[in-house]
Amino acid sequence: MKSKNRKIKTLTTEELLEQISRPEVQIIDVRTADAYNGWKFNDEPRGGHIKGARSLPAKWINYIDWIEIIQSKGVSPARPVIVYGEENGEAKKVARQFIKAGYPDVKIYSFFTKEWTTNKELPMERLSGYRQLVPPRWLKELIDTGAAAEYDNDRYVICHAHYQNRNAYEQGHIPGAIEVDTNLLETPETWNCRTPGELKEALRNLGIDRDTTVILYGRFDFPDNSDPFPGSSAGHLGAMRCAFIMLYAGVTDVKILNGGLQAWVDSSYKLTTRETAPVPVNDFGGRIPAHSELVVDIEEAKEILKAADKNLVSVRSWSEFIGQVSGYNYIEKKGRIPGAVFGNCGSDAYHMENYRNLDHTTREYHKIEKMWKEAGITPNKHNSFYCGTGWRASEAFFNAWLMGWTDISVFDGGWYQWSSDSANRYGTGVPGDVAGVKPRTEEK
Repeated sequence: MKSKNRKIKTLTTEELLEQISRPEVQIIDVRTADAYNGWKFNDEPRGGHIKGARSLPAKWINYIDWIEIIQSKGVSPARPVIVYGEENGEAKKVARQFIKAGYPDVKIYSFFTKEWTTNKELPMERLSGYRQLVPPRWLKELIDTGAAAEYDNDRYVICHAHYQNRNAYEQGHIPGAIEVDTNLLETPETWNCRTPGELKEALRNLGIDRDTTVILYGRFDFPDNSDPFPGSSAGHLGAMRCAFIMLYAGVTDVKILNGGLQAWVDSSYKLTTRETAPVPVNDFGGRIPAHSELVVDIEEAKEILKAADKNLVSVRSWSEFIGQVSGYNYIEKKGRIPGAVFGNCGSDAYHMENYRNLDHTTREYHKIEKMWKEAGITPNKHNSFYCGTGWRASEAFFNAWLMGWTDISVFDGGWYQWSSDSANRYGTGVPGDVAGVKPRTEEK
């Protein structure tokens, strides 16, 4: 009881500056994921986080599996922990939770906004493309006032994305949002991007031209692989797919609501069942696709596999990668593209646990970057992401794009197209180039 209620030491800025030079010290940022990424909510002169800090939002201490969360982040009780946030109260709550969990060396830093962000000599970092990953409060302000930080446009469209699941929109959506079925932008025959003419017409009818600010989100309804159409419950993943296709088409300002509809609900903002109809525009205003380099076809994918400075990245689950399952009820063949790099999405074709937090916000970008680096996925190479049909690949692409990576693309046909041609070789079993795993591979 004494250790639980003991007074926690508060560090000065000078003391913290000395501490962060020690590699064993663990700096924990308990602000929102959006503040960590770069959004400024308290008129601070610099947005972002203390260099080297890890993101652990204070609201997560209410999760029953908080211990598992900090363990997954590698926060060790054998090393010192320093907690900071926007308010001392939040930092104290999290610090006490660490102590309760058996962390003996926990301290607080209380001067982040007033001292750290105001001194340009003190090291900070932020997500390069944080402006394209928007927080709920930003979107609420835009809806209420027509203006918001880092927004300099006069026209925006909010899109509630879904796949053949209009009920996901009808049961409640963000006020002013139009519904967008992913089938408008990709064809159900191949699951590839629709033709330039089809995209132009679809975007025009949605009221979107190349200069429109588009904010996308979806509803996560716990996809079940046993359902006939699991993707219908993975709306936020569908939003990522739509975002990628819009970037490919040439929309210049594409944004994702960080955390999707769940983040809006978690912020206690109201939903509506009142539908908003799109207001078509006369023309898209540019050639489609404006960025053809973002989509790789199967012949280009084969060339990538031959190149030492390029990666074909499989954003699939381990069970798909080694050929235990195909991942989809409409794809029969099981296995992987030989030579592809494992990009590890999560548990299955409709969950992205390794790219998202439990509250569906995008995972700390340093963690994704570290995961990729260990697999040889680095920004000095061209990285072309693929999955089964493009959804998970689009989310991985979006993460790389947010990090400022420029030499990236999506192999749009993915495993669906590759496996449909019997002339294409494929691999099963554990490949020999996965670190720490005994090889047991078979190529056919």
